Amino acid sequence: MAIASTIFKAELIVSDMDRHYYETHNLTLARHPSETESRLMLRLLAFALYADQHLAFGAGISSDDEPDLWIKDLTGETMLWIDLGLPSEKRIRQACGKAKLVVLLCHGSRAAISWWKKIEGRLRRFNNLKVCFCDDDNVATLTALCKRTMQLQCSIQDGSIWVNAESSQVGVRLETWK
Repeated sequence: MAIASTIFKAELIVSDMDRHYYETHNLTLARHPSETESRLMLRLLAFALYADQHLAFGAGISSDDEPDLWIKDLTGETMLWIDLGLPSEKRIRQACGKAKLVVLLCHGSRAAISWWKKIEGRLRRFNNLKVCFCDDDNVATLTALCKRTMQLQCSIQDGSIWVNAESSQVGVRLETWK
């Protein structure tokens, strides 16, 4: 018998002063049995960074054809494709061909740095690709906020990211690699 996904509920209040976006999102996240809480929280962070009324969670880890998050317009065209982790060069090329903007949120310090050094030169030609990196310390800080039911406030201003949960406030720093 297969292990079922674990369901997490999050009320996410996004105050993005850089994009002038202020909304509350009530989200249900399914954590795949092979997914860690760290990866789940990075998906939630990615949602906050690109929050939009049309942003949706894709099949992600359980599908090769869908990203972790995406926005499709009314015609079905993919406007935004967000992947977490260290996808293959082939997957990145395919995503760049399918979407107006592709965002990679990399994590796992040693592996990510090595992966980026190998692949960076071959990805320079993609003008619609953005690559960000979240180091292990920032991931651990964010993961400490994870609960089955969460009320989070995410404030974004001048590239600074602050996430509040109950009595805890953490700053998350992303490095932009491309």
